[in-house]
Amino acid sequence: MTSTAEKFEPITRVATLEVFFDLIFVFAIIQLTTVLVDEPSWRGVAQVVLMFGVIQWIYGGYVWLANAVAPDRAVRRLLLLFGMAGFLLIGLAIPTAFDDGGVPFAIGYLLVVVVHTALFLRSANTSSVAGIFRVAPFNLLSAVLLLVAGFVGGGVAYTLWAVSLVLLVFTPFLAPIAMFRVQATHFVERYGLLLIIVLGESILAIGVGARGLHLGFPLVITAIMALGVTAALWWAYYTGDDERAEQRLEALPEDRRARPALNSYFYALAPMLLGVVLLAAGVKKSIGHPTEHLHWFAAIVLAGGVALYLLGHGLFRLSLGLPGTWNRFAGAVVVLAAIPVGHEIAGAAELAVVFAVLVATLVSDAFLAPEG
Repeated sequence: MTSTAEKFEPITRVATLEVFFDLIFVFAIIQLTTVLVDEPSWRGVAQVVLMFGVIQWIYGGYVWLANAVAPDRAVRRLLLLFGMAGFLLIGLAIPTAFDDGGVPFAIGYLLVVVVHTALFLRSANTSSVAGIFRVAPFNLLSAVLLLVAGFVGGGVAYTLWAVSLVLLVFTPFLAPIAMFRVQATHFVERYGLLLIIVLGESILAIGVGARGLHLGFPLVITAIMALGVTAALWWAYYTGDDERAEQRLEALPEDRRARPALNSYFYALAPMLLGVVLLAAGVKKSIGHPTEHLHWFAAIVLAGGVALYLLGHGLFRLSLGLPGTWNRFAGAVVVLAAIPVGHEIAGAAELAVVFAVLVATLVSDAFLAPEG
């Protein structure tokens, strides 16, 4: 049980500086989408998955950081701004991270890790400080591996990136995370704000894909359907699951929240965020030619992104014991049937099928996950 001698900084609201920080993270997400658009191949997918994985891990570390150390003092704010500078460098280096941008990416990542550790050590909670002493060595080792990858390049670099990501994914099993304390209200709100900002990136993809094109009826209808798909993804999470997640975490003892919080907002949320990246790339590729056949890659990332989001949301519900898990998994499988529609008929037709599957999945919530 938690010792009564432990001190906590009560944190219930997300600070504006945290939201500002999130905008830098979303810049990195936009850059990942650009990589997929410019490199529409499985090599591009591999690069995006590797980069997204390591970025998402350390971003999550900053959420846990702000959950324990409020940015309410000048020194803390300045350190957080240094961390933002590191994230900006990461974002700028993403397009060439597996080429001559590998070293700048790693330097930015190393800066982010060092600032994260330094800020966590300022926590008033001795348990959280002890926890970061266990986790920080793995974060630093991962950053060093990325730095070495930046110097060596080639196939060896991919191997080092993969090792770095695997190390981070398994860090919670190598270092005890139960020491970290989760303040549910702030924690859920912060991730909720992040997800809505990332969903906004798929809206930007509509505008970018339609830039300079004739605003005719096919383009308008396709853009509206793309908006409908994003709106359905919003609806899936924000019409009750955010509140239910907070209630589930709040109901747990403080020393038992860390694991379910990590399962739901890292392991499950990661495919949801990555799914939006794929969807945005698919929208950019298809919006300008709504009545034309899609290349297989564009058709796959368009429907596959939605499938990945639904899979992650199903895992999210499963990790917290929320109702309506299996309809998300079913929707993730069924929506893949839209891929040949896009390739054989048109991008607009694929979007229509994706939207129809999402609506059917959401309607099923009325039976599988009723309010209350």
